[in-house]
Amino acid sequence: MSEIVGRPDAASSVIGSESSKNGGSSGFDASRIAEVKAWLVSQFDAAGKDVPDFEYTPRSINHLHNIATRSQAKTQAATIVANDFRQKAAEYRSQAVRIREILEHVGLVQESLPSNVVSCSQVLANVANLLNIRDTELSSFLVAMADLSLRKTGVEEKRAKVQSESKELLDYTRKAIARLTYLKRTLSQLEDEIAPCEAQMEQRNTNVAIMESKERQYLQQYSNYKAMLNRVGYSPDISHGVLVEMAEHRKDLEKKTKPILDTLRSYQDLPPDKALASLAIEDKKRQYAAAEKYLEDVLQSALAASE
Repeated sequence: MSEIVGRPDAASSVIGSESSKNGGSSGFDASRIAEVKAWLVSQFDAAGKDVPDFEYTPRSINHLHNIATRSQAKTQAATIVANDFRQKAAEYRSQAVRIREILEHVGLVQESLPSNVVSCSQVLANVANLLNIRDTELSSFLVAMADLSLRKTGVEEKRAKVQSESKELLDYTRKAIARLTYLKRTLSQLEDEIAPCEAQMEQRNTNVAIMESKERQYLQQYSNYKAMLNRVGYSPDISHGVLVEMAEHRKDLEKKTKPILDTLRSYQDLPPDKALASLAIEDKKRQYAAAEKYLEDVLQSALAASE
């Protein structure tokens, strides 16, 4: 349901048309619209203005009905409170008239009292109002002063507590400021060290790249040396000690074969006697062959011992 109307009386035509269309449920909407219409008229009439044009929709009607309900409830509560205040004011006025009559009978009217008495009475009344007491009896003043003293004590305790908390917060704030200053100084130092560290990191990255290149080169050389050792028949059984031992045997054999070689060289100066020369040569060849065989036996025995 949405119709544009300019005055609350036009809402009745909308209510009638909608009630004929929607049946029983529109009765509830019509009653709400009637309540809203009456409330709007009363409010705008009190302000001396006309109800403005607006669109009656279910949402606007519900919203206005809620506002009207709350407004009427608050108005009723305010009326009750105002009536109570009016009644109390009337009672206070009648009591004031009665007290004035009593004071006139005993001759204590304000006009007949000295100025200092009037000023003291006003001060006493102001103090009573300040202490929120109904009369000026001494007991009331004592009770009010005791209550004021208790409240003062409570306020002093709260003040001391707040001061202690403020002191702690001040200490925390000072420590936080000191830490913040230290952190800022540390941050400044770190920012100053960024450039040297970046240069150092770049240098290290360059060195790492060079080392990786050399590593690949060394691995390739290691592979080549290993292949070459495999080709020449190197085995892990041939250790340094075995090689040293074989070198010592070789030196011994060289010492043994050197006299034979020297003797063979001396035969070159002999007269050309073919029979003796051939016999001597054959003899030296046998000795040389025996020395070579002995060297081979020693090498084989050294290899067998190492295995």
